[in-house]
Amino acid sequence: MTYIRTALAFALLLSTAATAAPPVTPMTPDNVASLDPVRADADFIRRVAMIPMRDGVKLYTVIVMKKGTANGPILLTRTPYDAKGSTSRLKSQRIVDILPAIDADFVEDGYIRVYQDIRGLHHSEGEYVTNRPLSGPLNPTGIDESTDAFDTIGWLAKNIPEGNGRVGIIGSSYPGFTALMAEINPNPALKAAAPQSPMVDGWRGDDWFHNGAFRNPNLDYTVGQSTGKAEDGAAPAYGVGDDYERYLAAGSTGDYARAQGIDGYPFIQKLFQNPAYTDFWSLQAVDKLMAARPLTVPTMLMVGQWDQEDSYGAPAVYRALEPKDSNNDMLSLVIGPWRHSGVNHYGYELGALTFNGDTAGQFRRDTLKPFFDYHLKGAPDPHTPPVLTYATGVNRWERSAQWPMGTPTPYYLGRGSSAGFASPGAAGHDDYVSDPMKPVPFLPRPINMNDGAQWKSWLVRDQRFVSGRPDVLDYTGAPLVKAVHIMGAPAVRLFAATSGSDSDWVVKLIDVYPNDEPEGAGQGSKPGMAGYQLPIGIEIFRGRYVHSLASPQALKSGKVEEYRFDLPNVDHVFLPGHKIMVQVQSTLFPLYDRNPQSFVANIFEAKAGDYRAARQSIYYGGATASAVLLPVVP
Repeated sequence: MTYIRTALAFALLLSTAATAAPPVTPMTPDNVASLDPVRADADFIRRVAMIPMRDGVKLYTVIVMKKGTANGPILLTRTPYDAKGSTSRLKSQRIVDILPAIDADFVEDGYIRVYQDIRGLHHSEGEYVTNRPLSGPLNPTGIDESTDAFDTIGWLAKNIPEGNGRVGIIGSSYPGFTALMAEINPNPALKAAAPQSPMVDGWRGDDWFHNGAFRNPNLDYTVGQSTGKAEDGAAPAYGVGDDYERYLAAGSTGDYARAQGIDGYPFIQKLFQNPAYTDFWSLQAVDKLMAARPLTVPTMLMVGQWDQEDSYGAPAVYRALEPKDSNNDMLSLVIGPWRHSGVNHYGYELGALTFNGDTAGQFRRDTLKPFFDYHLKGAPDPHTPPVLTYATGVNRWERSAQWPMGTPTPYYLGRGSSAGFASPGAAGHDDYVSDPMKPVPFLPRPINMNDGAQWKSWLVRDQRFVSGRPDVLDYTGAPLVKAVHIMGAPAVRLFAATSGSDSDWVVKLIDVYPNDEPEGAGQGSKPGMAGYQLPIGIEIFRGRYVHSLASPQALKSGKVEEYRFDLPNVDHVFLPGHKIMVQVQSTLFPLYDRNPQSFVANIFEAKAGDYRAARQSIYYGGATASAVLLPVVP
């Protein structure tokens, strides 16, 4: 880099010495040299441009293509995760080495790949605002991720001489959010979008909260993104200690943030000031924004069945947009057997599960690229299925005309820890004591939420590590005599009461493997999977919001309430010989902050004396028949 800077300085000196020389303008057809060290024998061209936005801010943009590309479609990702790093994965002169694996098939086929730092991060100018809301009541500036995408796409369509003027947008997680925002008042050059695991509603079920319960790992993420333009090393470094002990000792999540000195970060303050589903959240929910506008850009939404970060967004946007797709050919939903952003990586396995080949690579080759080829290159219509899901349990891709496909069928909790499709009859209840000083861990301890291996696969972790705890209830059905196939979001209908004045409720839907499960049986079983308790869906609901998401209320001690919430969307087959289990508990720590179980106005401000043990009662049968409504297909 020293040589490059010296050369640039020398060139600048020459240009200023020649008084008649015009100023240098980057990225014109006559001046397309990259500032990066690409040798003459490289098989690619790499350019850097600072693209101007309507307010004068310039965004750092990297443009990469195979040498010889002509009339190529443009595929854009707008990211907070470093455009330069995303296009410099390895120091190589081969384009497939410097780009993420998902890009290989595209650039080898004449696509022009573009990565851009969103404003305020890495090499882009401007101010960074986390999940910058659409211009309006929450954002009076007149600029947002929609306007920045509009300006960027217009510039790319006009200023890349090797391009065909047609732009697609793709990205996962935060870049999935920016991909969706590009579809709001889209630039006419935007011809297709593929948001992957997009951040859509940060309170209902993406990233920050799930049904009002705060997800603690977001503190470190927010600090990392808000410090030093999100350069490496910005996030707090805690070593390899047990996060369970670290968060428990700190007290409330607010106390934890104050102890770490991170409570002053703007977005952390916004989180702490907005624990309920007020306008701050509802007015920036992307599914609601898109529901209010026409569907004009062909869109493929993708999510992993075991997405540990953003399971809510893609299905929510599908629900919002599907009524606008009158011919059922503008909108697709894809659910794969993946973790968060797993579609971009290898899809052979997840945790203890194995699948039939590289499911992610298969999908990208057979479905994703033909989708873009059709809309950006004029290739033959691939007849993209409206819904494409991977049926775990039998390991096969399934095409559907709509989603969900299943019929809601109650799977009841019953007496004696039983469960089944038959009504349990007489009413009753089971009790347990939930002690917030001894919360149920979401992983076996020690827990390190920054450990990628732990974090990426926790949603498929064998749940036997908590079965048998006195504060966890297991309701298990008899071994199945025939398969049960579900396609949709299982819906929780939980009748429960607490002796406290607030409570969290965690429900898990679990596929229990036979205790003599042979290697290779069913869903790619590995050695040691006999008796495995595979989570199919896990979700939480904060009790104070049972009557209003925006206006929390104290629960009345001993009063039975009906809690309604959904588990993540799945396509799964419970095989004959397996059992269906429903697990109920009141803590999932330290993934979620602890509910004090005594009502306080803002749980982030809870004090030590607010955390109290409570007797929890789960009801079954009669008029209070707790159940999970399974979306069963024939």
